[in-house]
Amino acid sequence: MYQFKTKQIIPTDIKTCWDFFSSPANLKAITPSYMGFDILVDISEKMYPGLMIEYRVKPLLGIPMNWITEITHVENLKYFVDEQRKGPYRIWHHEHHFKEIPNGVEMSDIVSYEIPLGLLGRLAHPLVVQKKLKEIFDYRFTKVEEIFGKPIILEQSQNQ
Repeated sequence: MYQFKTKQIIPTDIKTCWDFFSSPANLKAITPSYMGFDILVDISEKMYPGLMIEYRVKPLLGIPMNWITEITHVENLKYFVDEQRKGPYRIWHHEHHFKEIPNGVEMSDIVSYEIPLGLLGRLAHPLVVQKKLKEIFDYRFTKVEEIFGKPIILEQSQNQ
């Protein structure tokens, strides 16, 4: 099993941050367009444990694939977890954590995953899968900064 972790400081309040990221409808806005990401079911409800979401994505070579995830855990304003029920991974467990900090929210993602195809999958991991995940989350980082702005960095000065 592999794990991928990211952190980002978002200069907004916890409710605004939570409302944006806990809405599956906003996923398309932070996913690279070449992924051909489309939600195939009507998601008009608030996120809740047991919510099943079906997407179509084109993760490799523009080949479309259906992906179904289930929201398995939700603690309002703190975290939620989505797990793959059908898709490209053997296991996909994605934790989204939110913590209020001075001047914003610290958002952390922990993705634990396993790839299919045994030895072939293990060989493809560093060459394809790991690079693609990093590319997707780097894109998301940039889009989130475009939407919410860059974090305010307060520097301390020392008197000499």
